Amino acid sequence: MKKTWLCLFTIFLWMFSSLAGAQKSAPQVLRIATGELPPYATESRPDKGIALSIVRRAFELEGYQVEFTFLPWSRSLAESRNGKWDGTAYWGHKPEHDTSFFLSDNVITEQWVFVYRTALDFKWKQLSDLQAYRVAMIQDYTYTPEIWAMANKAEFKAEKLPNDMAALRMLLLKRVDVAPMERNVTCDLLARNFSPAEAAQLSAHPKLMTESFTTHLMLPRSLPASAVRIAAFNNGLKKLRASGEYQKLLAQVNCPQGWSDVAKTKE
Repeated sequence: MKKTWLCLFTIFLWMFSSLAGAQKSAPQVLRIATGELPPYATESRPDKGIALSIVRRAFELEGYQVEFTFLPWSRSLAESRNGKWDGTAYWGHKPEHDTSFFLSDNVITEQWVFVYRTALDFKWKQLSDLQAYRVAMIQDYTYTPEIWAMANKAEFKAEKLPNDMAALRMLLLKRVDVAPMERNVTCDLLARNFSPAEAAQLSAHPKLMTESFTTHLMLPRSLPASAVRIAAFNNGLKKLRASGEYQKLLAQVNCPQGWSDVAKTKE
């Protein structure tokens, strides 16, 4: 009888220690709010997009798991600020974000260019050169403070549009002349939604709109764990860059012929 109880007690201790060990080793799951911006962030891809792959892998290297929830961008920002989500990804830097969020190191340096109809003799050296053109602007986009200031002062004719697809269609219909767009986002949209003949009608000016459009994971200051998590993410991001996997994740977009001369920023 004593042997039976001893065996049962031993089994119980083994099961308890195994369960405790499993719970201890189980990675913490972070819920990150995001929005649609293919190929960087999109629910349509198994990997959820290039930028979100970088976010997920950086966290994984530090022992976290990530679950992405896709929402309108403005909603993901507001709800993350209030602590409903563990964070939101990914965003261009605005000074007003600093008061509500911890911002990560740079996830991706985006390549913002002016897209225009190939037949148009479009040239620019400074933003004041836009005064002669009708410019498509997406209301929720960061762009740069300078270009928004010009648009709000009506220093060029700004056509407010809901998204990049609308901007591309308006360009092809000759309803606008120029659209500030992220290079890889534009290439992805053209490849998935337009014919090669339509894509050939558009060009990207080789001069970048800005050399330093960094993007970031943002974790709300309203959550006590955010400071530790952002430090872990930054450390995982360094490991990811050093491994070579980071560059492989970036090299996933094909652009129309003739777009290869667009200047590239350093990551």
